[in-house]
Amino acid sequence: MRIPFLLEAVLITLVAGPVIAQPDAPASRHLSRAVLRDKIRGGWAAKMAGAAYGTPDEFRAQGKIMDFTPSWKPDQAAMSINNDDLYVQMTLAAVLDQVGLDATCAQFGEAFRVSRYGLWHANAGARRNLNRGIPAPWSGHPKYNAHADDIDFQIEADFIGFMCPGLPRVANEYCDRVGHVMNYGDGVYGGMWLCGMYSAAFFESDVRKVIEAGLACIPAQSQYAALIRDVLTWSNQYPDNWTNCWKALEEKWDKDDVCPDGALAPFNIDAKFNGGYIALGLLYGRGDLGRTIEIATRAGQDSDCNPGNAAGVVGVILGYDRIPEKWKSGLPQVGDTKFLYTDYTLNQVIQATEAHALELIKRAGGQVTDTEVVIPFQSPLAPKLEQWNPGVPYKKLDINDPAWSWQGDWTKYDGAMTTVASGSETTLRFDGVAVVIAGLLDQAGGKADVFLDGKKSDYLLDAFIVKDTHDNTLWNTYGLEPREHTLRIVTRGDADPRSHGHKISIQRAVIYRAP
Repeated sequence: MRIPFLLEAVLITLVAGPVIAQPDAPASRHLSRAVLRDKIRGGWAAKMAGAAYGTPDEFRAQGKIMDFTPSWKPDQAAMSINNDDLYVQMTLAAVLDQVGLDATCAQFGEAFRVSRYGLWHANAGARRNLNRGIPAPWSGHPKYNAHADDIDFQIEADFIGFMCPGLPRVANEYCDRVGHVMNYGDGVYGGMWLCGMYSAAFFESDVRKVIEAGLACIPAQSQYAALIRDVLTWSNQYPDNWTNCWKALEEKWDKDDVCPDGALAPFNIDAKFNGGYIALGLLYGRGDLGRTIEIATRAGQDSDCNPGNAAGVVGVILGYDRIPEKWKSGLPQVGDTKFLYTDYTLNQVIQATEAHALELIKRAGGQVTDTEVVIPFQSPLAPKLEQWNPGVPYKKLDINDPAWSWQGDWTKYDGAMTTVASGSETTLRFDGVAVVIAGLLDQAGGKADVFLDGKKSDYLLDAFIVKDTHDNTLWNTYGLEPREHTLRIVTRGDADPRSHGHKISIQRAVIYRAP
């Protein structure tokens, strides 16, 4: 599907600008080449350990603290080779080797479009959009991606932070280009905050200061920044009890998740909420890698992604040599094993990251010698505010709800209404400011026209999706007037040229009210 992009404003944030030194900041900072390499290696190694530690219990605890402490054996590190927290970002990191450091958002998007591994949530929505002809950055925009605030970019942004030592503005430039492939607003800010922390961690060991440095990289008015400030405040109120801080975070922020899968459910994959668990692990771990990983995991929800990110920050602070043997002893055995679906091994990605870091330091006006790097001081610079709010999810309407009416050749089976016939219709009447139509998407999907309050939408319902792309959002819109609306879906009988059918299968609608 091609859409009239020129009629709309693309809200991509430009964060490049002159370096402004703070009055008490040095003009430049120095690192030996050995320390730089050690910190990059430490970041990757700790990321792998944290992600592997939490993988067996991912989403096991939703809205509650994990009531046990997961076990760890060094050979578990091998699990990270097959972990999407690692191999997805390898696709994006590889663009820098293939295209160069000036790679554009569109070029990152093209690499994502042709990837072949399983994807979910914002990543899946983005790859689906890219394959429909909706280019980056629109592939991550909430107009076409109902998962725009989900965790996806946050968990795969590490490669950016690892190559930007002391360069938070450079990190934000890359986060802007890459993050908008699959996310928007707070979904992008999660990666910016994380990479801002990585950038600071090359020179700062106080985790609170590292968190604050990352916070300075995102707009203070954003919901993401508000949540992280709350965690910082609560950690001062409960300095020795992380569970009290967890409870405060839960009570204020674990509600009204706008993700269609998390709406009205204990499941929460929101970027900022899970980012709160990253901050929790860092603040109460106090630089201890094992303690950081344990807390970020036991906090629950996305409990492999969050300890992976938190551990990565501590790994950069410590450097590989200072990581306890317990957490890294299993890595040498897999150091030359390729991550699933990639051409990178751990040793290769460390080498590539270092090469990119050296080039970025030179581009930023620094110096690189055989033994040392000199990095000009960069103060963080937050981008312009970019937010969206579909409203508060308050109702799910399954196919049996009287709000739906069905005309034509529909068949009810396994919780869905399905048709392959042209001209079948369904009408939904709802009261709200946003709606997501959820259903089954696969390689036999067809197309349908959508009429909202009698007006035909330029956003076509297309139920075709490329293989291993797991999305259930058939159609969505937000920003409606807070009143009753009528949505009519009319099947067309045609399909994407790659589809081997014309199936439309609808399961439910998620309705949002005004906040």
